[in-house]
Amino acid sequence: MSQITSIFHPSSPEAQSIYNLTIWIIALCGCIFALVAGLVTFACIRFRARAGSPEPEPNYGNTWLEISWTSGLLLILAVVMFFTVKTMIESSPSDFGLKPDLIVVGHQWWWEIRYPTDAGEAITANEIHIPVGQRLLLELRAADVIHDFWVPELGRKIDAIPGHPNQIWLHAENEGEFQGFCAEFCGASHAWMKIRVIAENHSEFDRWLSHMKESAQIPTSEAAKRGLAIFQNKTCVNCHRISGPTNGDPIGPDLTHLSSRETLGAGALQNTKFNLARWLENPDAIKPGAHMPSFGLTKSEIDDLTSYFEGLL
Repeated sequence: MSQITSIFHPSSPEAQSIYNLTIWIIALCGCIFALVAGLVTFACIRFRARAGSPEPEPNYGNTWLEISWTSGLLLILAVVMFFTVKTMIESSPSDFGLKPDLIVVGHQWWWEIRYPTDAGEAITANEIHIPVGQRLLLELRAADVIHDFWVPELGRKIDAIPGHPNQIWLHAENEGEFQGFCAEFCGASHAWMKIRVIAENHSEFDRWLSHMKESAQIPTSEAAKRGLAIFQNKTCVNCHRISGPTNGDPIGPDLTHLSSRETLGAGALQNTKFNLARWLENPDAIKPGAHMPSFGLTKSEIDDLTSYFEGLL
């Protein structure tokens, strides 16, 4: 598992290109800083005022020297631009006519993930699963305001702009978990708009994707059955989708396989029964500005709902 979220730990060819450019520019800037600092230090020592020294003669410039350092800086900028454009080409799709392998939609404040396939669409939230070693085309959309999708170890940042889909490559060379963020301020709970990318071997990914296409499990316990009834009779069903008993386009995250996710609220809480009950009791206390209101549920209603949600594997 990846422990440090940083561009200095690249785990894909696209991230490696960005890393190489970053290191090269840091080294170049370091050399320029050392040169300038050295010249300033030399001038301070060599031309410092000494006792008995006459007034220095004014220097009105050196045309060739000024032309030389201006030309040198322009050359450096041209080289930096060349390698920057090269990195942009290496880390971005060049053909926007390709069918995306997955679609990610930024919402305030969570991520919707869709896997369109010939056998049906799989939908989940806040956790992206990808097969290791395979480059996937990710199409990024926004449902409300501008968001920014960034998983530092896997590739470049890119904005999610309403009405203007963007595309990037998503690729991991090693198995593991990679943390990502929304990198564009998008409202009160911007800081709690995290994304997890889980890179796994192809057989595990295929099993996961197949499972995501399945309908929700039918509740068997009495408490879970009561929870399903509460979910359907309250306004929960107007915002959330659970395949099987409910359908439609969700305003909130798809809950079909809620219990299989590691976190709640796009990384705000670990997905446990206790935390789920806290979330149902008062979402705004955990995630300020959350669009899910507090419904004033009783303790028994919360217990029944958590029993139902725990069975959504």
